[in-house]
Amino acid sequence: MQFLLLIYIDESLIQDVPAEEYDAMMRGCIQHADKLKAEGTLVASQQLEPVAQARTLRTRQAQARITDGPFAETRELLAGFNLINASDHDEALRIAQGFPWSRYGSIEVRPVADFEAERRRVGA
Repeated sequence: MQFLLLIYIDESLIQDVPAEEYDAMMRGCIQHADKLKAEGTLVASQQLEPVAQARTLRTRQAQARITDGPFAETRELLAGFNLINASDHDEALRIAQGFPWSRYGSIEVRPVADFEAERRRVGA
């Protein structure tokens, strides 16, 4: 099974981390990701640009609206993701605990749907 680890950060908490500590934490995070990738557990990961760069598209009644910023009003902002292979939700949660970011926000662990099955189901 694949799981998406969505990394949410509370910017007010991360701003207070000294630069040297942040850099050390990021190095550890990258090393952890490299280890998971070498094991075949980590499929992909990426850090996102700040939410100031985000735009949100909503279409209602055939009218497209684009607004600046993230999708939802929240203190925690989506900062990145890791796509992993895990046998079940419990293993995915254990893998997520290896990343430091839940101390500064949260890590949502969500199963990835079988899109090929959906493709077959709808005949696409």
